[in-house]
Amino acid sequence: QYTRGTVTAFAPFDARADAEALRKAMKGMGTDEETVLTILSTRNNAQRQEIASAFKTLFGRDLVDDLKSELTGKFETLMVSLMRPAHIFDAHALKHAIKGAGTNEKVLTEILASRTPAEVQNIKQVYQQEYEANLEDKITGETSGHFQRLLVVLLQANRDPDVGVDEALVEQDAQVLFRAGELKWGTDEEKFITILGTRSVSHLRRVFDKYMTISGFQIEETIDRETSGDLEKLLLAVVKCIRSVPAYFAETLYYAMKGAGTDDDTLIRVMVSRSEVDLLDIRREFRKNFAKSLYQMIQKDTSGDYRKALLLLCGGDDE
Repeated sequence: QYTRGTVTAFAPFDARADAEALRKAMKGMGTDEETVLTILSTRNNAQRQEIASAFKTLFGRDLVDDLKSELTGKFETLMVSLMRPAHIFDAHALKHAIKGAGTNEKVLTEILASRTPAEVQNIKQVYQQEYEANLEDKITGETSGHFQRLLVVLLQANRDPDVGVDEALVEQDAQVLFRAGELKWGTDEEKFITILGTRSVSHLRRVFDKYMTISGFQIEETIDRETSGDLEKLLLAVVKCIRSVPAYFAETLYYAMKGAGTDDDTLIRVMVSRSEVDLLDIRREFRKNFAKSLYQMIQKDTSGDYRKALLLLCGGDDE
């Protein structure tokens, strides 16, 4: 599979040697964080799983448990996140977003708006296997209204395949959206949910162009005016991901670090989940849209071992 990730298989790779180096770094008084972050941030996920397996074979210890007991704070969260098998990563994030009091709508929005139908099907299967629960049931139990309905549509993972674009249907969908929003007193949210949740990516890109021609507005402006709250955020995320997933994540990372305080959970989740997928493209979009590099912003906004590890994942400066 061709990827645009910053983290690729490390060579020459020796799982036993890495496991031994990690054990040495965490044994006894004090921890050699530099060794830990250098190994875990430069191996890909499949290699990290091999290291964990070698660690258990050699020392009878669980690598993740050791990381949790030896490290602290955001650095610990980042290292433990890197150890999560890639296919479990999203399911785990969603489980935590709907666990306990209060739901983290931001995580639901980010993951379900940006993943491909195949990835969503995979997440549902993994969720069922890992947690013996139905993801859709869990999400519907914690959400409501139009926000819930759009999440359910996205969870069906039945977006039309990308095979040719029917210009007549493009025109029709653009007109339907125009009538459901700008031309209507109140908004027919259901039309937005159905069209944005089920049409193919190439079809929707044409619809957005046609919508602009018909209405004089970008579809994002209409969503902004006609909807609010969690539904608005989810609709906007879907539109942005249809236009460009890397641009959506570049913006997500930018706002996670912009202004006072950093949204470290989002920063960690995006850097880890995209590091083997499209982080090179995200970096390019970041540089283009925010007039600074992702590398520089991480450097300015974080510190210590946490910063060092994030910069390794980032994989370079685009200045």
